[in-house]
Amino acid sequence: MNMLQNDKFVKYLQNLFPNAVCELNFNSTFELLVAVILSAQCTDKRVNIVTNELFKKYNTPNAFANLKQEELEQMIHSCGFYRNKAKNIISASKDIIEKHNGEVPSDYEKLLSLAGVGRKTANVVSSNAFGANCIAVDTHVLRVSNRLGFTKSQNPNICERDLVLRFKSDLGVLHHRMVLFGRYYCKAQKPECETCKLKDNCLHYKKILKGK
Repeated sequence: MNMLQNDKFVKYLQNLFPNAVCELNFNSTFELLVAVILSAQCTDKRVNIVTNELFKKYNTPNAFANLKQEELEQMIHSCGFYRNKAKNIISASKDIIEKHNGEVPSDYEKLLSLAGVGRKTANVVSSNAFGANCIAVDTHVLRVSNRLGFTKSQNPNICERDLVLRFKSDLGVLHHRMVLFGRYYCKAQKPECETCKLKDNCLHYKKILKGK
């Protein structure tokens, strides 16, 4: 298998998804933060259904900080892991008010200090809200990266490091395109291998051919 050239991969995804953007719905940096926290182990489609109603009632750190956890749990129940997510959103909201003057911090380390915020969440917020050159590694990005040989690790942090070293620039839009590629083409089950122009460089496709 030949090593996939960066420009071939980038151009292929650009052609597939020329206008790729975050599929979560939000109208502020804080709403984005809440939506990304809710998206852990949950689809963007489900999160958008929940936040469509949630943000009509509550959409500021003050509003969430004053919520009872049980009340928020009921509203976000269908997103899964609702107890932890509710606890984290309320805790993060209080910290944003008390430590960051009511604004989601743009400083990366301060973002990471908020409850419920790991590297994936921090990277999504940093990229989409503050224009930072970083890439979030979710399940789709991790799967695509391993299949195409960009990383040899199932650890998201190692995968992130490998992608940053490899692609270096325009990482935010690359993230969106890799997510969409993994979601609609390079799926976990029944990927669209036969029509994919990257299959000659794909370790997963190579295994499929061996099994035939």
